[in-house]
Amino acid sequence: MAANTGKLTAAGIKASKPGKLFDGGGLFLLTRESGARYWQMKYRYGGKERLLSFGVYPEVSLAEARRKRDTAREALRDGMDPGAIKRAHKVAARVAAANSFQAVADAWMATQRRKLAPATFAKSQWLLAQVLPWLGSRPVSEIEPPELLTALKRIEARGAHETAHRTKEKCGQVFRYAIAHGIAKRDPSADLRGALAPIVRTSRAALTDPAKVGELLRAIDGYSGQHVTRCALRIAPLLFVRPGELRGMEWGELDLEAGQWRIPARRMKMRDEHVVPLSSQAVAILRELKPLTGRGRYCFPSLRSASAPMSENTINAALRSLGFDKDTMTGHGFRAMASTRLNEMGWPPDVIERQLAHAERNKVRAAYNRAQYLEERTTMMQAWADYLDGLRAGAKVVAIKRKPT
Repeated sequence: MAANTGKLTAAGIKASKPGKLFDGGGLFLLTRESGARYWQMKYRYGGKERLLSFGVYPEVSLAEARRKRDTAREALRDGMDPGAIKRAHKVAARVAAANSFQAVADAWMATQRRKLAPATFAKSQWLLAQVLPWLGSRPVSEIEPPELLTALKRIEARGAHETAHRTKEKCGQVFRYAIAHGIAKRDPSADLRGALAPIVRTSRAALTDPAKVGELLRAIDGYSGQHVTRCALRIAPLLFVRPGELRGMEWGELDLEAGQWRIPARRMKMRDEHVVPLSSQAVAILRELKPLTGRGRYCFPSLRSASAPMSENTINAALRSLGFDKDTMTGHGFRAMASTRLNEMGWPPDVIERQLAHAERNKVRAAYNRAQYLEERTTMMQAWADYLDGLRAGAKVVAIKRKPT
């Protein structure tokens, strides 16, 4: 049963019974048997009676409902259908949600999954997550440089200057993806050049002096911890791969007879298969390890579960236990050690870079290098292992320059 009271009051709403209470101008409060109360407005447009909903009371107050009614009546006076306007706003909201920074970032990340190694993919996700609390729900086309800078400054305020810069780069990739798909027209990160504090870069800790390298190798030989960890420590300087590649080494990737380790593309940072020639010393360590872990998947399994690889902190923790702090030597430092010494000893830079699995910008040259340098890399890796043996034994400097061809 409808009741017309002219103007509604808070007391009248509180005492309302099932039915309609009108407030004027077409606005009324519909109270259902369940007690739920809904704001609605009757109006005519195009010769037909129509109904517009404004929300639920008390979420939408009487004052707010009246404002919504007045806005609708203004639209009617201007010859527009307030119901059509509301539907258009809903569509725009759905489009904005679909084209939010979060949605576009997720779409871009999906295209990167096959291109990036799992660890690199996870790092990219982590970097973007630094700004999602502030930018995630925003339409990507509406984000302006000051808004992006404010989010990046929050990261910078933690002292994480490099993270702020790298997050800015990832955001730029998301914006460029949006531009390519017609979702945005510009990349606001491009306007932020010089807006963040500069990064003070420091080199990764690594020993490169031959005498210090010898001391390190002798300390590793004296490591008294877990045997699997000791094997990983001993083989790390021989192979100088990235720490994640070493700890994820699988028995199925190895051909000990041929002296090769083929790391599949999915595990490589640059998503290209990488062949690591195994010196006789490396093969000996792996043969020593095989009776212990050879029945499982990983050469260096986690101490907690054979179904997972060794922790990323294990090598560094072992080095700390041997007296080498984080400013002296790290697991990643074996790469710098090998690169520095091999370059100083005259090995061709292209051969060294290919063994380090650094990306070659020129794709044609990259394919050529992969085909050409395996034999030279095999020779270099054996010479490097022999050189380390000499340092371990206390030799001053052992020349291991490439043999003339």
